[in-house]
Amino acid sequence: MRKNAKWSLLLQAVCLFLAFLMLFPILYAVSVSFMEQKAVLSSPPHFLPPKVTFENYMTALTRTTLGRYMINSAIVALVCSFSRVILATMTSFAFAFMEFKGKRVLFLLALSTMMIPPDVLIVSNFATISRIGLVNTYAGICSVFLVSASNIFMLRQHFLTFSRSLQEAAYIDGCGNLRFFFSILLPTSRPVITTVFLSSFVSVWNQYVWPMLVTNRNELRTIQVGITMLKDRESSVFGPVMAGVVIALVPTVLLFVIFQKNIVAGMMSGAVKE
Repeated sequence: MRKNAKWSLLLQAVCLFLAFLMLFPILYAVSVSFMEQKAVLSSPPHFLPPKVTFENYMTALTRTTLGRYMINSAIVALVCSFSRVILATMTSFAFAFMEFKGKRVLFLLALSTMMIPPDVLIVSNFATISRIGLVNTYAGICSVFLVSASNIFMLRQHFLTFSRSLQEAAYIDGCGNLRFFFSILLPTSRPVITTVFLSSFVSVWNQYVWPMLVTNRNELRTIQVGITMLKDRESSVFGPVMAGVVIALVPTVLLFVIFQKNIVAGMMSGAVKE
């Protein structure tokens, strides 16, 4: 028992150390956001601010319109996340519960899109968006994030954990495909759907390259593009940039804290079958 306890303590210590290593860049960014400029560039470096100041946050909020950028990012992330959830749930239902010709081929084709690096398609996607006049529009920003094959795969695998007898019993009782989908499947899959929604939101919120390419109007910039505008080309000013990074992190951190139980339940769903 003592040996097991020692190994357990050692394992916990290693996990805590690895967690600290992973969180250190974020913690240091938060620390720098409260430092004065001279403290940021001092040698040896300070890991904690010698004097706490909120000047960097004031600079970040006044030098650029971060509030507008966050609203733009929220609009894009919400639209894309809802679109991904709707399309993924409907597609996964068809792949899991319906039988039709070419179903396996279509599913493999959907999965094959996961192997294509997004950067390879940037030029062709931009040419298409430019040709149809969606540059400098929310539709143009959202266009490439409306569906995700990984979400389809995740929900399809979850739906396959449902017993076929449940579907057959529902059909015998007069429950059609739509009623089975909305009344039985979606309510019982809420944790997984929440996980898909939140992962999609964070992924789209953190996008930088595509929003930068399809927008050249300041009022349509997203938060990740707006943070780069805080950099001073004439001097090395890191405090306002780190303040902008912390501000951009707040929504995603709050979502994780609020829906933490749903995320864990969604990740564990299907891992244990009764």
